[in-house]
Amino acid sequence: MKRETGLRAAGLFAHLACAACAACVVGPDTKPPDLAAPDAYAAGMAGGEGPSGPAWWRGFEDGALNALVVDALSGNLTVGVAEARLEEALALARAERSDPFPRVDGFAEAGLTEGISGGLGSGQETVGGLSFGFVPDLFGRRRRELEAARAAAAAERFGLDDARRLVTAQVAGTYLELRRTDARLALLEDSLDLQNRTLEIVRLRAEAGLAADLDVQRALADLAQTRAQRGPLAASRAQADTLLAVLTARPPGEQLVEPTGGAAVPSYAGEVAAGVPADLLRVRPDLRAAEADLVAATARVGAEVADLYPSFSLPGAVTADIGSSEALAGGVLAAITAVLDVPLLDGGRRRAEVRAARARADAALLSYERALLVALRDVETALVAIESAEARRADLAVAVEASERAFRQLQALYTEGLASLIDVLDAQRQLITSREAFVNSEAELAASVVDFYTALGIEALRPVSKR
Repeated sequence: MKRETGLRAAGLFAHLACAACAACVVGPDTKPPDLAAPDAYAAGMAGGEGPSGPAWWRGFEDGALNALVVDALSGNLTVGVAEARLEEALALARAERSDPFPRVDGFAEAGLTEGISGGLGSGQETVGGLSFGFVPDLFGRRRRELEAARAAAAAERFGLDDARRLVTAQVAGTYLELRRTDARLALLEDSLDLQNRTLEIVRLRAEAGLAADLDVQRALADLAQTRAQRGPLAASRAQADTLLAVLTARPPGEQLVEPTGGAAVPSYAGEVAAGVPADLLRVRPDLRAAEADLVAATARVGAEVADLYPSFSLPGAVTADIGSSEALAGGVLAAITAVLDVPLLDGGRRRAEVRAARARADAALLSYERALLVALRDVETALVAIESAEARRADLAVAVEASERAFRQLQALYTEGLASLIDVLDAQRQLITSREAFVNSEAELAASVVDFYTALGIEALRPVSKR
């Protein structure tokens, strides 16, 4: 009877304590930080409604690039690591969610006793039963830990999106660099053909006694210098192809991207619009991950503050002698205990842990602010780079056209003996240089577009993983 009265009293006390403190959650609540994003970007071309749709790389209208990005998003190992970390964080959040519930475990014990002096007998004892425990969340420590775990899982989810963003940018940038090399190799062949024709004219004039052998040697030297660029360009292409293989989780070896016959870098079709800076806060995944980290750090402050308050627990057990059926019928014992733990003296450890948690939350807020500044810088830099590359490409197009006219005129004059070979070779070098610079400007413009969409943080598509 006394045991039943004690059980009822402990249960009533636990019920009242939980009811009284159900809404008692100590520690600071997370408030959206007041980040001052500018109303508009400084670059003149910024504005508009911003890009729509996640598959921004399709704007290059290149089937090989589209296939590489899809392969990388489904098989890239960095993305795979981020997926595994997300699974871990989700599992830990599920584990934290189970903590507020009572815990029940079964147990069985067997022992053998043997008397070693007169009057002590021997025997065997087998005991089994259930142990249970319940810790009411009086001051919200468990709820804060669950809040932190869920925020950590959200941060990992945004981290996965950020891994996709960066891998997509790396694939697109590497592919465009490979196509730049293809364009330069094609341009190299055109330049070699041009110089071979010049060399043939010089030889014919030398054979006719109209030019010195020195002119032939000069033309040969220019030809050899141009031909010497073939090796480094081929090596650069192989390196880009190897990197694309690694990014798509393929072993480097055989050629992944076939060379193109043309001398053009893929250009982006469509208008580039950045929207407003505030869009970054809802789109760019590293910013959203930093915000989730701030939520987790703030929740952990509350968990540490809860340690400063008393805690209450209800451990108990139900045991029975299961060695014989007679004992089992008459010997079941139930016990429950109410334990109140009041922190009195710990040398300042708990308060130091609270200060450490607050410092981590302050650091998380500063990291969030820094991430926003970096994102704004990335977009501004990309917009300026696009404007600069477009202007440079337009000027270089004029330079290529003028260089071609100058070379044709000087070549015709040299054939008639009205111009020197030095003038022809200079015009030829200028033409080759202008063509190379134009190809590079096209590649730089395409790379700036990639940097722009990477800076905006447009979320990539989520194909089914190969793993």
